Amino acid sequence: MFVNDPEGVDKEIIEEEAKHLRKVLNTFTLYKSHALTSNNRRRTDYFALPERHKAFIPDYLTRLNKVDQAISKNYHVLKQILADGKLFVNEEYKGGSNNDIDDKEQVTEYDMDKLRSTIKQFVREWAIEGQPERDAAYKPLLDALNEFFKDVSKEERASIRVLVPGAGLGRLAFDIVQQGFSCQGNEFSFYMLLSSHFILNRIERVHQHEIYPFIHSFSNIISSDDQLKPILIPDILPSSIPPDSNFSMVAGDFVEVYGEEQHIEKWDCIVTCFFIDTAKNILEYIEIFHRILKPGGLWINTGPLLYHYENSPGEMSIELSLDQVKFSIKEIGFIFQDERIINTTYTSNPNGMLKYVYECSFWTCVKQ
Repeated sequence: MFVNDPEGVDKEIIEEEAKHLRKVLNTFTLYKSHALTSNNRRRTDYFALPERHKAFIPDYLTRLNKVDQAISKNYHVLKQILADGKLFVNEEYKGGSNNDIDDKEQVTEYDMDKLRSTIKQFVREWAIEGQPERDAAYKPLLDALNEFFKDVSKEERASIRVLVPGAGLGRLAFDIVQQGFSCQGNEFSFYMLLSSHFILNRIERVHQHEIYPFIHSFSNIISSDDQLKPILIPDILPSSIPPDSNFSMVAGDFVEVYGEEQHIEKWDCIVTCFFIDTAKNILEYIEIFHRILKPGGLWINTGPLLYHYENSPGEMSIELSLDQVKFSIKEIGFIFQDERIINTTYTSNPNGMLKYVYECSFWTCVKQ
């Protein structure tokens, strides 16, 4: 289901990617010890309290012990994801280094936060608790896709090629395949790639694993029971699609992979969800969308403009307003068909006290 072809890639780039992958694998490896250390800090702070204050929270240490147990259960799943990690390291990617997990001192809090975010992504994409977010973000995309191709017969749908850049853990692409279309997801993050490979290829039954995504922060928690509630994944069996379905995931940077000549006018539809603001140059994304779509092809989008590289030292970042983005889309050669605003959260704790709500711009447009 995954494609990862290093042929023709610059050796220096290959070695840099291999180094980054090892760092990601290190982060998975160190999750348990890092999380337990953070939780133990809370014990230290508790023991520093006056006795009269301890008396107000007699169950506090019990809660911390339960968090320790939840960390261990998370790690049980992460170890299984980690077991497949070396599948992403071809011989060409090793760069002359050994295949052991090393350089553990290089794992930062930022790296660990990426992993914690990936654990929460499982909820958004593959748990019953993520259904409200999927209904808000994915359903309008799927409805628009089905409406545009409503006159295509069920038998012909398999010939409609849909591309999902920034596919995350693969649920949106999976849902598109369930509608009968051919679909390819593309993802750049190794955290997402390792985890999506696991969920799409290593699952044997619904609710096979339990995770605890909200134990890493004690802020904005209403109930300890909510914080410690197990989330069961997946809510649907990924192998439930017909065996002859055309479904694949491609690893790599969107611009590098789909900017190549072989993708010109190859795709019938592009579906982007919380993706276009990952660009260093959003205009380049839009140009590639236009180039690789067939004449009359459809682009469906939803998401905010939270530019990922804004204020990133040493990184290029072009940040346009929504008006500028839409003007550029028209100038590049798209005709808008539908535009509206959709409100949705993203990997939020459904029972927490804090929720960021994005006013996402939704549109469908057609290549002239």
